[in-house]
Amino acid sequence: MKLNKVLSTAAVCAFAALSMTSCSKKENVQAQGPVADATINQIKALGFTVDGARKVEGGVVVEGDILLTNEMLASNPENQLLRVGQDEQYRTTNLVTRLPRTLTVKLVGSFPSAYVSAVDEAIRRYNAENLQLRFTRVTGSTAADLPITSANLGSGVLGQSGGFPSGGNPAPGFKLSPTVINSTNVGYIATIMAHEMGHCIGLRHTDYFNRAYSCGGSASNEGASTVGAILIPGTPSGADPNSWMLACVGNGVSRQFNSNDRIALNYLY
Repeated sequence: MKLNKVLSTAAVCAFAALSMTSCSKKENVQAQGPVADATINQIKALGFTVDGARKVEGGVVVEGDILLTNEMLASNPENQLLRVGQDEQYRTTNLVTRLPRTLTVKLVGSFPSAYVSAVDEAIRRYNAENLQLRFTRVTGSTAADLPITSANLGSGVLGQSGGFPSGGNPAPGFKLSPTVINSTNVGYIATIMAHEMGHCIGLRHTDYFNRAYSCGGSASNEGASTVGAILIPGTPSGADPNSWMLACVGNGVSRQFNSNDRIALNYLY
């Protein structure tokens, strides 16, 4: 997730959980640096924009906060015919399975004290929906399904997921950038956490079709992909200005789940 362009640095962000199809030669991405043409073609085949794509350890980050791992870039799952996103709530092809289920969340390393309260608030927001998927915070030496680590993710980038659901399990946690977040506002930090948790369990951005809706700038259409953006029935076909899964968020803004978000969550879990 990124700061809204109007309020801070210009950017868009995205995250996904999906199946991928590509018949092109797969490149193993190892280090920081420019992204090769072969990888650019793979990114397009997976249904993501290549604008701003960059190598990181273990894969490529696209759309600000979506990590496409080397494994993802090398996979060949079956084709899926999907509807292309407009402004509705969208999910990815892969979801967390074996429900009912409780996922553990943990702050790993040093964070300001407000982040402890923010994790609890993000968890409270999900658990208040009485879903079959629940969350709980763990501490100490206990391993977590969703570890949260601190990292410098670049100018304007608030958070970045570690992947997306695979094999019925969630993405393995996410990173936050406290120096960019630069706030002790618990509701705001909880909104960023809940957004990244949403990606980890298979949700794409509400403004998938046009991330300029929340991020500002020119319209950005990810294109007609065959993977990764499935309309959630019952959510609106028009713009939804208060969804917690919008690509960008204004500084200090706390977004609770709105009525359409609740429809999406209850439909999936």
